[in-house]
Amino acid sequence: MSSSSTYESCLANLSAKSASIPNTEDLLVCISSSFDSRTTSTNSAVEVFYLLYAASLVFLMQAGFAMIAAGCVRTNNIQNTLLKNLLDACGAALGFYTVGYAFAWGGSTDRNTTQKTFIGTESFFMMGLDFAELSFWLFQLAFCSASATIVAGTLAERCQMGAYLGYSLMLAGFVYPVIVHQIWSPSGFLTAQRETDVLWGVGMVDFAGSTVVHLTGGMTALIATKILGPRAGRFYDLRGRVLDTPKDFPGHSLALQMLGVFILWFGWYGFNTGSIIRLTNDLRYTYVSKIAINTTLAAASGTVTTLFIHTVVQERLTGEVTYNLQYAMNGCLSGLVAITAGCSVIESWASIIIGIVAGGLYLVFSRQLVKCRIDDAVDAIPVHMINGIWGTFSVGLFASPNLLEILYGRSDHVGWFYSLSKGSADATLLACQVVGIIFTAGWVTVTMLPFFWVLNYLGWLRSDSLEEVIGLDIGYRGGVLHKRAQAQNDEVSAKMDDYISEYVKQREERVNLRQMNDSSTHGRSVLGVSLHSLNVLGTSSHEVKTSLARAINSMEQSQNSDDLEKSLKSDNGRVVRSTSALEASTERHVDSDPVQHTHSIQNRDDGWHDNN
Repeated sequence: MSSSSTYESCLANLSAKSASIPNTEDLLVCISSSFDSRTTSTNSAVEVFYLLYAASLVFLMQAGFAMIAAGCVRTNNIQNTLLKNLLDACGAALGFYTVGYAFAWGGSTDRNTTQKTFIGTESFFMMGLDFAELSFWLFQLAFCSASATIVAGTLAERCQMGAYLGYSLMLAGFVYPVIVHQIWSPSGFLTAQRETDVLWGVGMVDFAGSTVVHLTGGMTALIATKILGPRAGRFYDLRGRVLDTPKDFPGHSLALQMLGVFILWFGWYGFNTGSIIRLTNDLRYTYVSKIAINTTLAAASGTVTTLFIHTVVQERLTGEVTYNLQYAMNGCLSGLVAITAGCSVIESWASIIIGIVAGGLYLVFSRQLVKCRIDDAVDAIPVHMINGIWGTFSVGLFASPNLLEILYGRSDHVGWFYSLSKGSADATLLACQVVGIIFTAGWVTVTMLPFFWVLNYLGWLRSDSLEEVIGLDIGYRGGVLHKRAQAQNDEVSAKMDDYISEYVKQREERVNLRQMNDSSTHGRSVLGVSLHSLNVLGTSSHEVKTSLARAINSMEQSQNSDDLEKSLKSDNGRVVRSTSALEASTERHVDSDPVQHTHSIQNRDDGWHDNN
């Protein structure tokens, strides 16, 4: 509506009410109210669009995680790994829709509230949400999916599909929402999003989720991989004996990994800048560019630091200068994870320091995982868990008073280095950050440790050990009869066809026994077949561990049979040759002296019987 139209509309309305020409004051009030209403509507539209745009960028990060995971695994596990990444998004969406959002945000969203609750209790199945809140719901779902997908690469090549879907629902529906409620919701006890009555007068500052998203996902990955155990052949051979040197399983495509890193970096701009939520409130839009710049600088410094340190160390150890792309990529992600918590409240110089430390921490803890025989296929634990902790901690060191005042409305307690420069050494904010880290790590441990332990105890967590050797793509995709897998490691390279044949045989056994079980309807035959099925085909963890052993024993027996057959054939050949020689000798003796020949035959027969 144009200015003249607004004037004419107000003039007509006021004239109709007063039946006379309105005075100037009433006319100005009407015009002002009309413009305010229009501005509010425009601001709301801008905020909805901005959140949808940011949510789209964050959701695009799913593709980045998928490309990294696919590039880090071996060729026989690509489909399985990608399907797990797809299930992350699907499981997170269903879990968040049913109860996750309600547990995270259900309750008071008023910054002036004094209510403190452990978990939300409203908006289950999105009931009661206004249309204006739907963009916020989608934005939060994208964050939830990102936290869940961190685990996918860590458990690659050895986790059952059903267990992974169950984990996604558990994390998105219960574990993650409680952490969100405590740190981001105005009703949480750790939150800095409340005007009054915050923890120690400052609350915990985790602007975009170094703790909420990355520590949650990374801690879950550590628990899961510790219970699940390493991939077959990584730290132990196929018989369970410890290897003198851990075996590297290089991913099949650095190009896919590089593509994934750039997709994640691009998506991180929505991840961090979108967390400002209310773009038009209090001139917050003026700080979005600063958030993006801090994000960029941390990623760049993390990359360069990791590459430089690794190159220097390798040059000292080997005398050769090498540049490792994979370390550089993970250094980039480490910097991005670390800057996520404080990207809005730190200065640009501090973001460079945070990225440098993040790159160094990644290198140290990546090596430490190998020493502890923890098999992380994509290094998600040092990238997300360790640097999620560092990023949250760094806010307590570098948070700027001016930026805290603008974004959180308080600056009594600031970063430790700022307070130290003023002679106070106030560590209140730093203490709040530590409390948040401890709470998140503790909550994830209390909930996910028993969850994965029960799955493992029931045999529902780890894939069949023989399927691990031949590749989960073949085992789960049903392609055994159509193709032969390429060798996955030196120990099985020469016997891959034999392993696949054993796998086909065991699958046929399972199918036949199930058919027998289905066709039996009464009497002992039913009980007998059922018990035999349980003994041979049980889905317990014992069966998962012994299928590979059964295959190895069967192959050894087959090899022994082949060796015995070859030996017998060789012995028979020697007997035939001896008999032929004996006959030839006999003929010569018969021709020369029949009597002597008879004695010779008798002596040889006696000797033969004595020897046998």
